[in-house]
Amino acid sequence: MSSLHTILVVDDDQSIVELLRDFLENDYFQVITACDAEQAWNAFQSEPIHCIVLDIMMPGQNGFELCRRIRAESDVPILFLSARSDDVDKIRGLTLGGDDYIVKTASPGEIVARVKAVLRRADTRQPKAEQILDYGRIKLNLTAREVFVEGNNVVLTPKEYELLRLFAEHPRQVFTYDQLLAKFWDGVGDRHTIRVHLSRLREKIEGDPNQPQYLVNVWGIGYRFEGG
Repeated sequence: MSSLHTILVVDDDQSIVELLRDFLENDYFQVITACDAEQAWNAFQSEPIHCIVLDIMMPGQNGFELCRRIRAESDVPILFLSARSDDVDKIRGLTLGGDDYIVKTASPGEIVARVKAVLRRADTRQPKAEQILDYGRIKLNLTAREVFVEGNNVVLTPKEYELLRLFAEHPRQVFTYDQLLAKFWDGVGDRHTIRVHLSRLREKIEGDPNQPQYLVNVWGIGYRFEGG
């Protein structure tokens, strides 16, 4: 898998960039590096990028602003890299469309593992036979990885899509917070992480996100998909 994927590493700390490059290339990833948002944007525009490891605090445009810019035209997986571990930055990053949030105290090996995990979830290899999940107002084309709400194609991030697919493939099954963290975040994170992603997903698929008909909260336990 690794040799087919190009990772863009964005950080103004050259020592971190070189360390991550060494570890990623040792796992046969192709690596492109940038020291600021403008270099990263130019690389993103000119190269096929499969995943971005993005520092938050950089001179000029910060990582949050760059993420917003990228999300306007792409659902490429983005892993935020930050020296801060507080929930405010984490929630903001996930709300803007980040797929994961990694504190810089994490080992390079753990960061590579998180890159692999998010790429597995975003893998676009298609099944041979077209598969459609039809819940009336919401339809999922599993073959094309497309989601339609009232006939309109809705753009989801890779993690949003995989979350919706899991629920849609198991209607009325309750998935606990711990199960969701283990499957989509390798057990790293908390309930805030899940709530942020589910809230963003509801905004895209529900008629009224404040009174969801599909993604229903099971208080204190997790979520289930009602299927309309």
